[in-house]
Amino acid sequence: MNDKIFVTGAAGQLGRLVIKQLLARGVAPHRIIAGTRSPEKLADLAAAGIEVRRADFEDSRGLAEAFNGAGTVLIISTDALDGTDTRLKQHRNAVSAAVAADVKRLAYTSQPNPDSSLLTFAPDHLGTEQAIKATGLPYVIFRNGWYQENLLRALPNALKSGQWHSAAEGGRTSYVGREDIAEAMAAALTTSASESRTYTLTGSEALSTEDIARLASQATGRILSVAHVTDGQFAAGLKAAGVPEIFVSVLVSAEAETRAGNLSIVTDHVESLIGHAPRRLAEYLREAKSAFGA
Repeated sequence: MNDKIFVTGAAGQLGRLVIKQLLARGVAPHRIIAGTRSPEKLADLAAAGIEVRRADFEDSRGLAEAFNGAGTVLIISTDALDGTDTRLKQHRNAVSAAVAADVKRLAYTSQPNPDSSLLTFAPDHLGTEQAIKATGLPYVIFRNGWYQENLLRALPNALKSGQWHSAAEGGRTSYVGREDIAEAMAAALTTSASESRTYTLTGSEALSTEDIARLASQATGRILSVAHVTDGQFAAGLKAAGVPEIFVSVLVSAEAETRAGNLSIVTDHVESLIGHAPRRLAEYLREAKSAFGA
């Protein structure tokens, strides 16, 4: 099997980290192909000997040409959250292009339990998984849990006001660091196994909003209390803060997902792949406290 690994979305946060981790695991630069809509953003990777190719998920023919010569294609889900099926169409374009390019294995960044999720974008992930499985190719599906870095969206303002508005009630979330996710993905991608695998990549503990507020207070020295609100109140607060309507629905669905317990899944898949426990949330909060305004 061709051992070249194509990483889409290579200019994004996760894509860059996956490439970093592939290199750290001893994958030679000439075995990595970095795909992006903006090749000029990856001049540093090109200088390091990594081939950079233009990869636009709206351009099926161009994608097939970009994927040519790759053995494994990692499809990192796009950010087209526009309330329509745009993202699913993009992902299906990528899957079809990979088949046309005679790729031997597909990999994809999904989410935990997309078939029962309350997240507004879950159908995109479920549909993409189904498209990948329908090809008959070996696959590696990474069902990535909630990133610790996602807290940068809510905690800074909450810490500033001293109050964190949440509709999650008693729901828990097993936050996991993006770097640990990337390392786990790189570990799986460097295996030559021809059998298909699905990994659910989570943190090692599921924490409530109160748990997280307590850890944030300890890390920053600021008092933070949790104010429980309804979905409607939560949405009204987001709109008042100027959050675009499409993202309001996404964030409200994330609260519902947490409340339903769907983000509390804890597996040992990250640890089994990287050989050590993933970074705990308390450590992340201490390291990132400057980003939270502390």
